[in-house]
Amino acid sequence: MSLLDFVYYSFITVVFIQVIYYVFLFSKFAFIKQKKERTKKIPVSIIICAKNEAQNLKKFLPSIISQSYPDFEIVLINDASTDDTLDVIEAFAAENNNIKIVDVKNIEAFWGNKKYALTLGIKASKNDHLLFTDADCKPVSKYWIHNMSSHFNDEQTIVLGYGAYSKIEKSFLNKLIRFETLVTAVQYFSYAKVGIPYMGVGRNLAYTKKDFFKANGFINHLKVRSGDDDLFINQVATKNNTAICFSKNSFTQSIPKTSFKDWIKQKRRHISTAKYYKLKHKILLVLFYSTQLLFWFLAPILIIATYKWPIVVILVLIRLILQYTIFGLSSKKLGEQDLIIMLPFLEVFLIITQLTIFINNLISKPNYWK
Repeated sequence: MSLLDFVYYSFITVVFIQVIYYVFLFSKFAFIKQKKERTKKIPVSIIICAKNEAQNLKKFLPSIISQSYPDFEIVLINDASTDDTLDVIEAFAAENNNIKIVDVKNIEAFWGNKKYALTLGIKASKNDHLLFTDADCKPVSKYWIHNMSSHFNDEQTIVLGYGAYSKIEKSFLNKLIRFETLVTAVQYFSYAKVGIPYMGVGRNLAYTKKDFFKANGFINHLKVRSGDDDLFINQVATKNNTAICFSKNSFTQSIPKTSFKDWIKQKRRHISTAKYYKLKHKILLVLFYSTQLLFWFLAPILIIATYKWPIVVILVLIRLILQYTIFGLSSKKLGEQDLIIMLPFLEVFLIITQLTIFINNLISKPNYWK
């Protein structure tokens, strides 16, 4: 067998695996229809951990305070901030009787550990149903709590939501950030839909206090600075207790990074937690990423060499058509349609970026949450 023969058959295998992912996994989210939310009036505690977020709280907290929901409290955690965060929180609390303040001081054992601060906030909350977001996030509608909490029932005690990033015109970095967010959401929604949930995002996530204490909180990964959202969900989520919420009124929107350096730093922290996922999740995620990388590496080689190029072109088109179909439908659900026109280019750039981050994380470990 010649080298080109090996590349050719490897390429066929890669395309076959990619087709399986798109047809049997990602299509589960792409073709799903959002069920109509049932009105529920369960008491909800909104948990927000803020570290040096004075300006963001001033800007975004009013959109949470003004939520159209009959029974909710807001637990604001000041995580040892060095700016005016505590003053801002106290000012809001003076005007709103449903705000509870948790002022966290740094202690040596948990210095700078967000999970410690979150644990104190969860303990201080009065309701069993918890809804999490970040200080730099805002709900896109006044029905955010209603939409997310409507998916709670006796069996489903975890709700995965979508945390979008705001759009910046004529910014390639912004498109890349939103594309990575879209890809991640399609993955975790699809995996949850087929019964193997593996993560959620802290910008928009809900679960019960009972689940938290049953799992002993973050104790299994307390020393890992990141992962208060994805590692916890990876630990406790099952096919029976996890629901997904993707109605437009349930989204949150965050401020995206505006420099590659800051975004890379953020993604290094996020990606560093993946090695702690359950083995089955790591295998599935690595296999998909590896075949993505190989697809864009092997296809140009075969086309440039004109080796059985008609078959290669057909296989490339099959994979791209599937990708455009699945991500086109998914992006419509999540309000990210403008990204689809640049899909192949964004995918290649993201693959290269993720590979670079992975290599950097092997060399040096990110050790911060903010």
